[in-house]
Amino acid sequence: MKNGFLPISKEDMREAGIDQLDFVYVCGDAYVDHPSFGHAIISRLLEAHGYKVGIIAQPDWHDKESINILGEPRLGFLVSAGNMDSMVNHYSVSKKRRQSDAFTPGGVMGKRPDYATVVYCNLIRQTYKHKPIIIGGIEASLRRLAHYDYWSNKLKRSILLDSGADIISYGMGEHSIIEIADALDSGLDIKDITFIDGTVYKTRKREDIYDAIELPHYEALLADKKEYAKSFYVQYSNTDPFVAKRLFETYDGKMFVVQNPPSKPLTQSEMDQVYSLPYMRTYHPSYEEAGGVPAIEEVKFSLVSNRGCYGGCSFCALTFHQGRIIQTRSHESILAEANQIVWEPDFKGYIHDVGGPTANFRAPACDKQLTKGVCPHKQCLFPQPCKNLKVDHKDYLSLLRKLRQLPNVKKVFIRSGIRFDYLIYDEDRTFLRELCEHHVSGQLKVAPEHISNAVLEKMGKPSVEVYKKFVKAYKDMNEKLGKKQYLVPYLMSSHPGSTLKEAVELAEFLRDLGYMPEQVQDFYPTPSTISTCMYYTGLDPRTMEPVYVAVNPHEKAMQRALIQYRNPKNYDLVVEALTKAGRTDLIGFDKHCLIRPRREHSFDRNGAKNDRGNNSHRSSSKNDRDNFHSKNSVKNDRRTVTSGSRKKITASGNNQQNTGTKKKKTIRNIHKKK
Repeated sequence: MKNGFLPISKEDMREAGIDQLDFVYVCGDAYVDHPSFGHAIISRLLEAHGYKVGIIAQPDWHDKESINILGEPRLGFLVSAGNMDSMVNHYSVSKKRRQSDAFTPGGVMGKRPDYATVVYCNLIRQTYKHKPIIIGGIEASLRRLAHYDYWSNKLKRSILLDSGADIISYGMGEHSIIEIADALDSGLDIKDITFIDGTVYKTRKREDIYDAIELPHYEALLADKKEYAKSFYVQYSNTDPFVAKRLFETYDGKMFVVQNPPSKPLTQSEMDQVYSLPYMRTYHPSYEEAGGVPAIEEVKFSLVSNRGCYGGCSFCALTFHQGRIIQTRSHESILAEANQIVWEPDFKGYIHDVGGPTANFRAPACDKQLTKGVCPHKQCLFPQPCKNLKVDHKDYLSLLRKLRQLPNVKKVFIRSGIRFDYLIYDEDRTFLRELCEHHVSGQLKVAPEHISNAVLEKMGKPSVEVYKKFVKAYKDMNEKLGKKQYLVPYLMSSHPGSTLKEAVELAEFLRDLGYMPEQVQDFYPTPSTISTCMYYTGLDPRTMEPVYVAVNPHEKAMQRALIQYRNPKNYDLVVEALTKAGRTDLIGFDKHCLIRPRREHSFDRNGAKNDRGNNSHRSSSKNDRDNFHSKNSVKNDRRTVTSGSRKKITASGNNQQNTGTKKKKTIRNIHKKK
C-alpha cells in the first residue's frame, strides 16, 4: 500500500496485490490515518482482523461514478459523515454557513453534502442496489432513532430509514463492527444480523422482536411533543451496556426500527490494542498540494488517555455515544505513543493534551460500574457527588509525571476539559498544585457554563458555589507558587431554563469578576441530548415539568449580548434586554452599572427615563469600547497590554493620547470654545 496508507485508488490496490476489497469506507472527512479520526480506527481494526479495506474520502455526491473508484467490495460499504455531524460542521448555531472546514484539505468548505450519511448511502444505492451498507460515526449514532433536527426544525425519522442503509453500528463501534464483519464473512445475510449489541436494524416482522421496550410510534411523536419527551427519557435510561433493554419504534404500522443494547465498554487491553494499530499519524500525501488537513494540527501531538464521561451534562451527547463508564489506556500504551511523538521532526517539545472527554477522569466513578453498570436514574456528580464516588487523581498524576520525564519534552499541557467540581472534591491538593505548576500555559479553560442555579440545574451542572470554591483554590495555589495564571470560563447563553433574568445575573457575575469573555457559545440544539429535548418540547424529560426556552432569535441575541455587555456593538441589545428584564438600574454611572446611558435614553437610579443633556453621555460608546478592549487585553493575555494601551500615532509622529495633549484646531472646536 502506498506509503503505508490504506488504498484510495485501483492503483493502490494493484500495488498491494488486492483484486477485491472486503469493505469500502466512504467518509465525509479527508483521509487522515490517525487514532483521533473514527474512519482510521475502524479501518485499521478491520485490517488487523484480516479484512481488506479501502477509503473513499469526500466523494463527489453529484457523480455516482465517484463511488465506484475502488470497485465493488466483497462484503459491503461502511459509511460515516465524519468526526462531526455534517450539519454542525456546516452551520453555526444561528444557521449561518461556516466559512471553513478543518476536516477538508486546505480547510475548504463544501466538499461534503448536508446530511452526508443519507446522501452517501443514496449515492451507493444508485449503483449497488443490494450490497450491505453499514453506517456509523457520530451523525448516524445520534440520529439512530426518531430525533429532533434543529436545522429543518422537524422531528425526523431514524436515519436508518432515510438513508436506506441496512444496519447502524452506533457508539464507538469497535466491538460491533468486527462482529458484523465476521457475520457477513460467514455467509449470513445482512437482514439476519439482528443479534449484535451496539447495532440498530430494521424489520417488518414484529414477532421477531423479543424482550424489548416499545417506544411510542413515530406518528404519535409527531402528534404530541409530550410523547417525544417520554420516549427520549426511556432512551436515555437505556444507554448503559449492563442494564439497558432492547428498544423499538414503529413507522406506518409496518416497519420496526430496533435498537439493541449498547456494546460493552472496551477493556484496558482492548483500548491499548486500538491505539497501537499501525497508523501513519498524518493525512494522506495526496493532500499535500492543497495544504494538508488543518484538523491534524490539534491532535498530532496529543494523547488520548480515556473515553466516556459520567459528568452527565444535559447539553452533551457523550452519554449516547461513548457512555458514562470510563475506559482508559494503560500508562505503557500512552508512553509508547508519546515516544513516537517526541522523535517526530516537527515536534517542538510540547505535548498539547493528555486526556479525553474529561481529562481528570481516569477510572469509573465507582467500583460497581464495571459489573452492574451505571445508575439509570441518578448522576454521579449532580446535584451532589454520590457517596460512592471515588475521587482520586493519583493515577493521572503518575502518568503526567512520567510524560514530563520523556526526552525532548519541554511541557505537557492539558487542553481537554478539567472537571473542576471533581478536582475540588479531592481533599489532596497535590494534583491542583502540579496542574498549576506544570500543565497550564497562563490560562486554564474550565466550563462552569452559567452561574444561575436555576439554569445550572437544567444543565446538570454543579451549583455556582462549587465553582467559586474552585476559583479561590486555583487563585490561592497560583499565588503560593508565585505564578500569574488566569481562568477562562466557558459560558453558554440561551440554554433551556434561562430567561433574561438569569442572563442579567450572569452579566452581573462577570462585572464583579472583572472579566469579559471574547467568545460565548449560544446553546446549540444538536441531536440526542436532554437539552435538545427540552428545546423542542418545552419539557424536562426527567421530570416532565415545563421549561422556559428562548427560541426567538432576537431574545437569544439579547442573552448573548448581556454576557458581552462591554462590547459597544452590543449596546442597543443590552439596553433593550435590561429594560425588558426590569433592570434599568444597571444603566448609569455607578460602579454596579453594566453600561452608561446615552443622551437619548438615560435613566435615574429608580429606572425612570430622564434627559440630563450631559456631554459625557455622547462618549459612552467610546468609553465602553476602550474598556472592552483594554480589560480583555489585561485579563486574557498580559502580553497584549502594552500594544493594547498604545494610542494612535499621527502622521507627524506625535503620540495622540486621551489626556495631556492639545486638541487639533478645527472649525467645530473653535466655535465650541467661543
